[in-house]
Amino acid sequence: MAHNSVNVVATKTKPQSSRSWVSIVATGESEALDVDKYAIMHRVQIHARDLRILDPNLSYPSTILGRERAIVLNLEHIKAIITSEEVLLRDPSDEHVIPVVKELERRLPVGNEEHHGQGDGKESSNAHNDADAGEEDESPFEFRALEVFLEAICSFLAARTTELETAAYPALDELTSKISSRNLDRVRKLKSAMTRLTARVQKVRDELEQLLDDDDDMADLYLSRKLFSASSASTSPNYYLTSPTIGSKISRASRASLATVRGDENDVEELEMLLEAYFMQIDSTLNRLTTLREYIDDTEDYINIQLDNHRNQLIQLELVLSSGTVCSSFYSLVAGIFGMNIPYTWNNDHGYMFKYVVIGTGMCCVILFVFIMSHARYKGLVGS
Repeated sequence: MAHNSVNVVATKTKPQSSRSWVSIVATGESEALDVDKYAIMHRVQIHARDLRILDPNLSYPSTILGRERAIVLNLEHIKAIITSEEVLLRDPSDEHVIPVVKELERRLPVGNEEHHGQGDGKESSNAHNDADAGEEDESPFEFRALEVFLEAICSFLAARTTELETAAYPALDELTSKISSRNLDRVRKLKSAMTRLTARVQKVRDELEQLLDDDDDMADLYLSRKLFSASSASTSPNYYLTSPTIGSKISRASRASLATVRGDENDVEELEMLLEAYFMQIDSTLNRLTTLREYIDDTEDYINIQLDNHRNQLIQLELVLSSGTVCSSFYSLVAGIFGMNIPYTWNNDHGYMFKYVVIGTGMCCVILFVFIMSHARYKGLVGS
């Protein structure tokens, strides 16, 4: 009985993944962490309001915030904290986060092979790494991590858009060929999914656009630059060149970034180029969703035109039936008058006149019907 109670307690506490983190350092090594928010705040030195943005139980829009020593990133399922030395990623067991963790482990060590080679004294290995890594070695650690996250979220949203397009276009074409409750309900669900996906893509696009429009916000994301500036301010140039601790940290920054630090601290061209590339990608995804929305709107307009046409046909049929009913009522009225058992002096010995009255009344009804239909066609109420 006690064993069962222990299992119940374990089952209740297991789903609480708010304490689950994974740390990925510059060498690509990952470590699972099970710590509370206070330990995370002390580890990366951010405020509680910044960590609250990453709470999966709270709904916050897509956000990329630059702090003094960290970048707080909330993009859909990716909730991470980037420093100049490591990446803290929340809920690493999530099915959408697992590929991101593997990609970080694969791509983060690229820029640090040169530093490890210097520690071993392998000059030839450094040259080989420079040739192989190419442009990737020119990016600071935080930018390589940020690029992985942006690439992952853009690819994720693009894949969801492709799935939606694959399901939506055939459903819309089927609806235009056959209007039924099943097809209408199917398109309604697809339109709701498209609206939700468009809102998600729009949030990511707006965040990237906001960053690109503000150079100060982009400058806050240069963690390696701020680390270099702080080290330069607190140490002498000779100590900076001889200190292994500071030298190892600075080696994680790119050569281009260091040159920018020594020159203009407001230069954000490197990050701007990175953000623009993924802004164009997410904007392309948003354009695809906009095209799909326009196709849905065009289909709705076509369906409404078809329904209006059917409605007009019913109105025409109703007009024909109403006209026939009026003529028939007039004919019945005359027949009813002559059929009443009321003595009339002119009805005596003139039974043959009834035949002419019936024929004349019928002809009047036909003429009245033709007149009504001609007038309706002239007014455009009935098609020719």
